[in-house]
Amino acid sequence: MTTVALPGEASIVLDLPSERVPTTRRYLMCAPEHFTVEYRINPWMDPSRPTDTALAVAQWTALKETYENLGHKVDLIDPVPGLPDMVFSANSGTVIDGKVLGARFRAPQRAAEADHYRRWFLSHGYTDVVMPERTNEAEGDFTWTGRHLLAGTGFRTDPLAHAEAQEVLGVPVIGLHLVDPRYYHLDVALFVLSEDVIAYYPNAFSPGSRKVLDRLYPNAILATEEDAACLGLNAVSDGRNVVLPKEATTLAEEIATRGFTPIPVDISELRASGGGPKCCTMELRD
Repeated sequence: MTTVALPGEASIVLDLPSERVPTTRRYLMCAPEHFTVEYRINPWMDPSRPTDTALAVAQWTALKETYENLGHKVDLIDPVPGLPDMVFSANSGTVIDGKVLGARFRAPQRAAEADHYRRWFLSHGYTDVVMPERTNEAEGDFTWTGRHLLAGTGFRTDPLAHAEAQEVLGVPVIGLHLVDPRYYHLDVALFVLSEDVIAYYPNAFSPGSRKVLDRLYPNAILATEEDAACLGLNAVSDGRNVVLPKEATTLAEEIATRGFTPIPVDISELRASGGGPKCCTMELRD
């Protein structure tokens, strides 16, 4: 039996199959020193709304320190003026077993980011770096489960990029179709807590994709509309600790009942570009 603390003072006792065990991770992040919203490439972005770059930096710094306090290593790439979305490092590379598949962005405003990340990989000892021929927005639409790569399409990543990812990375790929423009990337509609548990928002997916997810993960955590709408699924798990937006309270409670430890963070300013903790976090799986 395991006692699980819920947000606040409540706790419950559960008969969990085993204790969740965290694993040390390595992340690549980029400080939002040039963050602003000056164009609109997703429904969250509104250039007429003022943004606070200093607040974005403070919230990002707290996120980075959260990872470090959990024992994870954070590498940094230098931000580049004129690329306000470069903070969303997850969109610029997929790394599995030291192999790197770079990104090719759909929006021309972000296209230059891909080469800055490519050069970072090459200057940091990565020798197997492939830049894609097809449009793919990296971990925005590619989610590694430990067994296979869940691959989103519908708004950004070309479905033909799924086959390219399988060929380059040498892992089985399972395609999923996104249908709600608010959840334009897979990583705002689904995340992996551990090899056996995922969480996702069903209405973000086509009927066939929902059936696929139900077959693969019949015990998945199903997020509410409220938790999806605050980008609560744009979360990062190390197998036990789950860093997620503080507004996703129902999701945090459900995570706790499954034996994970929710760690709420405030990253509300970056939400103005449709981003959350995961968007700011590329995992380097060496």
